[in-house]
Amino acid sequence: MHNDKDLSTWQTFRRLWPTIAPFKAGLIVAGVALILNAASDTFMLSLLKPLLDDGFGKTDRSVLVWMPLVVIGLMILRGITSYVSSYCISWVSGKVVMTMRRRLFDHMMGMPVSFFDKQSTGTLLSRITYDSEQVASSSSGALITVVREGASIIGLFIMMFYYSWQLSIILIVLAPIVSIAIRVVSKRFRNISKNMQNTMGQVTTSAEQMLKGHKEVLIFGGQEVETKRFDKVSNRMRLQGMKMVSASSISDPIIQLIASLALAFVLYAASFPSVMDSLTAGTITVVFSSMIALMRPLKSLTNVNAQFQRGMAACQTLFTILDSEQEKDEGKRVIERATGDVEFRNVTFTYPGRDVPALRNINLKIPAGKTVCSGWTLWFR
Repeated sequence: MHNDKDLSTWQTFRRLWPTIAPFKAGLIVAGVALILNAASDTFMLSLLKPLLDDGFGKTDRSVLVWMPLVVIGLMILRGITSYVSSYCISWVSGKVVMTMRRRLFDHMMGMPVSFFDKQSTGTLLSRITYDSEQVASSSSGALITVVREGASIIGLFIMMFYYSWQLSIILIVLAPIVSIAIRVVSKRFRNISKNMQNTMGQVTTSAEQMLKGHKEVLIFGGQEVETKRFDKVSNRMRLQGMKMVSASSISDPIIQLIASLALAFVLYAASFPSVMDSLTAGTITVVFSSMIALMRPLKSLTNVNAQFQRGMAACQTLFTILDSEQEKDEGKRVIERATGDVEFRNVTFTYPGRDVPALRNINLKIPAGKTVCSGWTLWFR
């Protein structure tokens, strides 16, 4: 297979965008629904302040009357937006998969015979089926996480700074550290994803060769050889998957450790008299709860890199095929009706990578209605 172009994630996504753009209406609806979903969660958390400051321990408990209605309304909104976002994203994903497969199929139809001689059928099938599915499913899943969790983080940041900027200022220091950790992990995810794409093609090729040539395998007793070959590529696929799990599992505790240090500092800062005088029980609870709530979206955004990089790696393999030059149809002669004769005139053929021709100046004429046997299939390829 051709070497994948070393494109950045952003460059790869820019090339993919024209395929997604015709269905951007679905993305816009899904994005609005995801933002409303995240906003409902953030607003639900902000209700802790009036509940603690005005609901309990006060003679006027009107807050406890209207708050249950607000909670029910928020949960209904959350359910509706969750359904709308999932449906729209799935609709866009299905359209993108169909478009990518159609483009690949149409492009392969115009490729020269030499292209198919150099590639295994299993690898090409893997590109059309597995890789195209990875592009859409991974990208759509990543989009849901990025928009929803990104909106949650922004909402929580705004709420914390609104109630107490003194306690929330530590998050400004936390943000670049987290971004550096995510960038390092992303590079690792992408390299592993590329290896998984290639290994998947090898697994498909090994299975395809056995299924197509099962009679020859049985005749020559090659079951053990084919089994070892398939086990080897299957184990390679398993090892790549474990590397992905390892990188993902290491990144989670690192992000949580960074967040916990910020949380510990906030607790320590809240003990200062100058800070305590300006805070109520509700304010401290909201800020503290928001920082704890931040860990979930931060963890999700770290994990989504594995999913997104997997989709971008698959996207690069597809673009490699789409960038391959198609065979030009420069024929000018129009054949009206075949006479039935088959004739070769001075045919010379050399296998790719070889210097000595396999066929040299071959001439052959087979009249219509005659049957000719040949033990060399190269003549008829």
